[in-house]
Amino acid sequence: MLLNPKLRGANLFLGIAEYRLNKLDEAIPALRKETAAYPKDANAWMWLGVVELARENVEDAADALDKAAKLAPDDTDILYHRGQAHLLVSRSSYERMFKEDPKSWRVHQVLGETAADGEHYTDAIYEYLEAIKLAPAQPGLHEELGSVYRNANKMDEAEAAFQRELEIDPHNVLARYKLGVLVMEKGDGPRAKELIEVALKEKPGLLHADYNLGRVEKLLGNDSAAAALLEKTTVTDGDPEIVQQAWYQLGLLYRRLHRPDDAQRALATFQRLKDASAEASQQSLAKFKSRQNPNAADPPLAPEKPQ
Repeated sequence: MLLNPKLRGANLFLGIAEYRLNKLDEAIPALRKETAAYPKDANAWMWLGVVELARENVEDAADALDKAAKLAPDDTDILYHRGQAHLLVSRSSYERMFKEDPKSWRVHQVLGETAADGEHYTDAIYEYLEAIKLAPAQPGLHEELGSVYRNANKMDEAEAAFQRELEIDPHNVLARYKLGVLVMEKGDGPRAKELIEVALKEKPGLLHADYNLGRVEKLLGNDSAAAALLEKTTVTDGDPEIVQQAWYQLGLLYRRLHRPDDAQRALATFQRLKDASAEASQQSLAKFKSRQNPNAADPPLAPEKPQ
């Protein structure tokens, strides 16, 4: 193919053409020339990463896609391929770990984390318990086990695991905070408030702190204080699901505070956000299914941007 090597995009299109002809080794030099000439071209870095993925060079693919993501952090195609690359890098690391020391407690910890991420909580619990057998005083393991028990709705076991973690490491703020949230969900308001407030003194700004403190105050019957905390949550918390639930809790609180108009508005807001979330989930599922389609088109080329 004849091309002007000084022309912007020439090597990029050559690399893409070679890739589509399954000439992966030939595609790489052209794409590297493009990224060298135009290092701020996110699209060129993305294609370099895509081709390295196809060549099973996952470390190089992740490096290229990380650079693309820094240049275009909201590009969904880049984010998708970057996620695939890092997933493969992680898998490769774990495989090396298993090969080097298959009986290590770290192996069981990784297997537990993987099972928990896939919501296979029975398997995750087994792996964490095996890790704890090998390293019973290892900080962090009981906290992770407690989180899995909590997700499996095994509240008593979760409470015992968090408590054991605090015996091993009294300064584990997350274990103390998680224990506070757990005992609040079990209905023990005074103990929950003490645990959460102590954790926040040591580490202010823990995730969903205002929301959980609001729920504690509601449990204790301090409705005005609870409402103030939950109102703050709707403004400052970055988790859409938590914001939804805060509006729902506010609707109930406003009723108890004899504020029917505010209650109606809060519950209406909750329903609107819930409906929007359901619609967004459907759209995300549709996009995911389209990406799994082997006949789907290659990632679209981004328009040329000035350097």
